[in-house]
Amino acid sequence: MTDVYESSDPAAAASACTPEFRTNPHPVYAQLRKDSPVCPLLPPHGVETYLITRYDDARTALADPRFSKDMYGAMDAYQRIFGDSSVALDDNMLFSDPPKHTRLRRVVNGALTPRRVEALRPRVQEVADGLLDRCSTREPVDLLPSFAFPLPLNVICELLGVPEDEREQAHTWSVTVAKTGFGPEAKKALEEAEGNLRNYLVDLIARKRRNPGEDLMSALITAQDQDGALTDSELVSTAWVLLFAGHKTTAYLIGNAVYHLLTHQDQLRTVKQDPALFPQAIEELLRYEGSVENSTFRYATEDVKIRDVLIPKGALVQIAIASANRDPEAFDDPDRLNLMREGVQSTHIAFGHGPHYCVGAPLARLEMQIALTTLFRRYPDVAMAVPPEDVRWLTVPFPAFRGLVELPVSLEPGGTR
Repeated sequence: MTDVYESSDPAAAASACTPEFRTNPHPVYAQLRKDSPVCPLLPPHGVETYLITRYDDARTALADPRFSKDMYGAMDAYQRIFGDSSVALDDNMLFSDPPKHTRLRRVVNGALTPRRVEALRPRVQEVADGLLDRCSTREPVDLLPSFAFPLPLNVICELLGVPEDEREQAHTWSVTVAKTGFGPEAKKALEEAEGNLRNYLVDLIARKRRNPGEDLMSALITAQDQDGALTDSELVSTAWVLLFAGHKTTAYLIGNAVYHLLTHQDQLRTVKQDPALFPQAIEELLRYEGSVENSTFRYATEDVKIRDVLIPKGALVQIAIASANRDPEAFDDPDRLNLMREGVQSTHIAFGHGPHYCVGAPLARLEMQIALTTLFRRYPDVAMAVPPEDVRWLTVPFPAFRGLVELPVSLEPGGTR
């Protein structure tokens, strides 16, 4: 994707979340990094927010305890943005500070162990092959609903113990939450979807209590640490964030990665010739076009000065992950995809930084590696089915996810199956 869109007023474009900005935010972020690296915005939700765009500032802010993730401390602003329905689903480690965050994360880490993740490898491979088996090679397919989304959805649902015949409904509700804007009708749809998801998870947890299995949900129910088990509210909310974040972000990552590999054929040839390079290539793809454009909200618990800008106590703060990962002060030639870029895994912040570093990062990496190696091994000639510039990106007026709306490809150009 060529970075051609520019704005005469980048702060206004970012505030309004214009379709042009959402389609390609990178030129606007580049202007903000240069002219207003800590930028006050007034987004469509109507709550003033400070946007941090430079790498060093972003990395520092992600670990700064003065920027709280406990949105109960900024409840008025939170409710103005999301309404009341989200509160019940946000009693989890993503929206908490130490010591609560430490306790919740310890419990989840104890259940989501590296051994449990690695044990999923054969099943992830089986799911990937099965999905591609069902894809036609006679006509173009949209790789998002046929492959990128069902792969991580099936994996996280199996991990949590969600029955197979209940997964599609959970996915539908999650789509509504991910793509909702800020108008009255949108908030109504958001409240309904979140309410349905919460009710479903309450019921699923009750079933797991009666009949525990070997799944992660059962492990979370029985998990104990020195500070005790999860409360019922924390358990529902933790299941929610694992289900939602555990497939949406990875699905968009897979879609973004395939798109950029297909539109950078010189780079693609390198990893096709030596698939052992895929793990390193994935780290550069995460940096170049991750699926989390901005961090979830934080708020300042005291006045905080960054560069020459005073962020007042109580103000909401967002950190532009996508911008920080393209900062030329941190990465040479950052707008160029370079799959052989050295040291990128320890530098990019696609999975965050600090105490809230993504607990699901190992699973996302595993799923990306299997998805990409399987796709290009089975269909080495896969190609875009439409001009790259015609592919649509998410333009929901809230820059949380960065991903495609569609990814039409021909698996075997000229194929007959």
